[in-house]
Amino acid sequence: MRIVLFVAATTLALSACTFVKMGPGADEVRVIAQGAPPAGCEKRGEIDVSVKDRLGPYERDELRVKDELETLARNEAPSVSGDTIQPKSAPADGAQRFIAYRCNGARLVTDPPKDRAETVPLDD
Repeated sequence: MRIVLFVAATTLALSACTFVKMGPGADEVRVIAQGAPPAGCEKRGEIDVSVKDRLGPYERDELRVKDELETLARNEAPSVSGDTIQPKSAPADGAQRFIAYRCNGARLVTDPPKDRAETVPLDD
């Protein structure tokens, strides 16, 4: 019985952890909504990322998995000279594909107005 409780507690504790950290240059990469390609931007390539979406029989939180996939894609964008990423598909089984663009700081329709608040992921 103690073993079962230990395994359950460990799984629950690990499910709350974020395993992916922001890499150098990734904080400068913008994320835009899935849809039409951004105007005035050059496509730099596609990025495939994946994380564990299950820990044994336990399914990880969908939002946390999505956040980690986005962070991984942001980490990869500078390697293809991208400064903006856009999801190409929805996450599926812990994997997702993004398109990387080079927009050279161009203001995009999805950019928040300067007089409004902007939300960003929290650091652990």
